[in-house]
Amino acid sequence: MMHMTFYWSRKVNLLIDSWQTEDWTDYLLTLLACLIVSAFYQFIENRRICLKLIGAGKPFPSEIQTPLLKRKLTGNGAKLGVKVAGAILFGLSSAIGYFLMLSVMSFNGGVFVAIVLGLAVGYFFFRNEGEDSITVDTSCACA
Repeated sequence: MMHMTFYWSRKVNLLIDSWQTEDWTDYLLTLLACLIVSAFYQFIENRRICLKLIGAGKPFPSEIQTPLLKRKLTGNGAKLGVKVAGAILFGLSSAIGYFLMLSVMSFNGGVFVAIVLGLAVGYFFFRNEGEDSITVDTSCACA
């Protein structure tokens, strides 16, 4: 039976029927996986923003300058490559975002806390203050 309100239990069924936790070890590993995937989501968003800046030819804000990404791209082939890479990152980011949303919809309190904590940790480590002035399209509410 699917829960329709938040509950606190080590027994959770996450995303697929075979991903069920019965003991504390399984539950803690599931929470760790949720935390890591949600932090990875923030990393992917950071890479997508940097790629969008490269494609637009805009200079990086000083807070997010990276020596390898500082050079300007020239030619249509480079712009097409940036656009394809941006589309791939957008698709990956959307898929991870929807998986996180569906995981939260398990209504398990520990899963919810692990995902929110992972998003916060990922934001702290992978996102920079200079990104806030840049508008980036996203399909997920947890961006």
